[in-house]
Amino acid sequence: MTGAPAVSAQTAAAQVATAQSATFAVENMTCALCPVTVKKAMEQVNGVQSVRIDFAAKTATVVFDPAVTSVEAIAAASTDAGYPAAVRG
Repeated sequence: MTGAPAVSAQTAAAQVATAQSATFAVENMTCALCPVTVKKAMEQVNGVQSVRIDFAAKTATVVFDPAVTSVEAIAAASTDAGYPAAVRG
């Protein structure tokens, strides 16, 4: 039964290899609850693997699978929650 864990490890490695990261500038974050709302909105997008909010910098760094979603879809989720977001860079 040693074959099953190796397959899982290979699958995890493939997911990491295809993941991309993007940093978004997020408007309207003015209170302690704002980052929680932005994070939840972005995490609900299929293909998003992680979201890290920097309240002081007003940014969100998102790791996602580009085969499943796009930076536009992630930004739209934040915008729809009341926090307009745009890819920084």
